[in-house]
Amino acid sequence: MVNYTPTPVELRKNAALFWSAELTAKEASASILPILLQTQDKFISLLDVADASPTAWKDALTATSTLSANIFLKHLMVLADVGGELFKRLRPQWTALFPTGIMVYFWRETRHEYRFKRLLQATALDNKTLGVDGKSLATGRPLSELMEDAAIILLYGGAAIETDLPEVLKEKCIIGELLGRKAELERFVKQRYLLVSRITGGATSNALGQLAQDYVRDALKAELTDWTITRNGHIPKISHNAGKTDMSFDLVAQSPTGRIVAIEISFQVTTNSVIERKSGQAVSRAELLHKANHHIAYVLDGAGNFERVAALRTLCDNSDCTVTLTTQGMETLIHFLRSVG
Repeated sequence: MVNYTPTPVELRKNAALFWSAELTAKEASASILPILLQTQDKFISLLDVADASPTAWKDALTATSTLSANIFLKHLMVLADVGGELFKRLRPQWTALFPTGIMVYFWRETRHEYRFKRLLQATALDNKTLGVDGKSLATGRPLSELMEDAAIILLYGGAAIETDLPEVLKEKCIIGELLGRKAELERFVKQRYLLVSRITGGATSNALGQLAQDYVRDALKAELTDWTITRNGHIPKISHNAGKTDMSFDLVAQSPTGRIVAIEISFQVTTNSVIERKSGQAVSRAELLHKANHHIAYVLDGAGNFERVAALRTLCDNSDCTVTLTTQGMETLIHFLRSVG
């Protein structure tokens, strides 16, 4: 017998927890977060071994085929919380900040010099020219002179002398101090991604939500060819305030006989408030739908969601079918819809 209403513990046993290679490859350009999470451990390992000199990371980067230079740079930008927009805003000032074309900095109590190759002469400086926009990250790029210049700023800008760098760079560009210190580096990286930097937040979270919705919609359409599956759909007479505002659902599935199932979807690798919002709506939504002889299902997955135990339990308790974002989960959801329709 199919279990349509598992407990949070039972649900986790079949969860994906992290974005699959299939989904990442399918819509890599939609969001940079899956790419960064997939390469996080490789990035940490590279910075751990690249401690012979302040530029040893270049040799390590050249020696690996599993971490492209622009993804490496994007990791640095996320950790420092310094995006392409700040580089762009400072473009007119770079020459004044480094009039000799050289950045002097201290690393492990030793004075070092780096001569900029392209940054000071760049006529355009943004995510695209740095190779860290979504499209570029989806395909990967080799190390360019501009990328190298930006990486040096992000790694050692906070240790630079003989320049008056903006405080935002002095405070944040200190990653080079962690080279070869794996435990500290790993802790810093993991914490940083749990915070979900402003660089990857906002639009990224929305893009990931749409990616999950697309995956579920496409899986249902492939098997339920005679059903109507609507994104951000509404159901007649189901509203927030006596008909004044229609209630919106991630997906609305309607069978050929007119039976309706609302489907809410949440996949969060890093914990945030999305599942809390859905949890807060769960009881009233279930009551309204059941009163109208409709059903509601939830697709819940991602390591972040499973950290919100109370919210997850509320959703499971107020769902007619709860599944994970996996092949098995989609099969169970399809089986449930057929049993309803």
